[in-house]
Amino acid sequence: MSVVLSAQKLDKRFGAVVAADALSIDITAGQKVSLIGANGAGKTTFVNMVTGYLKPDRGSIVLDGIDIARHSPRRVAGLGISRSFQIPQLFVELTTAENLAVAIAGTHPKTLSLHSPAEAKGRRERAVELLQRFGLAQLADRPISELAGGVRKLIDIAMALVRRPKLLLLDEPTSGVSAEEKFSTMDRVIHAVAPDAATIVFVEHDMDIVSRYADRVVAFYSGRIIADGSPLDVLKDPEVRRYVTGGAR
Repeated sequence: MSVVLSAQKLDKRFGAVVAADALSIDITAGQKVSLIGANGAGKTTFVNMVTGYLKPDRGSIVLDGIDIARHSPRRVAGLGISRSFQIPQLFVELTTAENLAVAIAGTHPKTLSLHSPAEAKGRRERAVELLQRFGLAQLADRPISELAGGVRKLIDIAMALVRRPKLLLLDEPTSGVSAEEKFSTMDRVIHAVAPDAATIVFVEHDMDIVSRYADRVVAFYSGRIIADGSPLDVLKDPEVRRYVTGGAR
């Protein structure tokens, strides 16, 4: 399998805080990779650097042969990387379909005007198709303000799929979801992403989710990668048990 993303020797510091310390990682096309680590370990910093929200102090981030380390988030998205957020980034006064239609229109900003609204027919159809993947088509005309947190997470992820990304980055896709719904939520995500064959990298604190859905686990501690391998191998690694899971599992 080919490498879709290669990050090499990434450094990032915020004053005396080391958020990334010579981080190097290759992501292979088609993988489902989980990033684990305590709060402040460097996971979200890595995601923010890959998506252009932070610029590394040093190092390279290569997507399909293009170094994107200094690109803007919009440019990165245009090249094939999309993300969802721990706290969904939605327009709460709009309906579910309208949120997706705005995201779809944003992929062609020059065509969006007073005479070409986000709710154009083609955009509506694409929005409903994405909602169907998540089993949410019945909510197309419901305002976001009326929806529960777990559903909002799924809609945020649906918006990240608008561009049919090569690489999809998910920041804690099951946070805020009840224990009873966490597996069904992740099942919906995996099912929805499958038609686009996107590579998935997801930040996660729930080791049950990590064990069930990840092909590969990368453990972070103090801005460094301390383990990288299969879920079984990484979750039994002594350093991971000491610094990440606290001896769990």
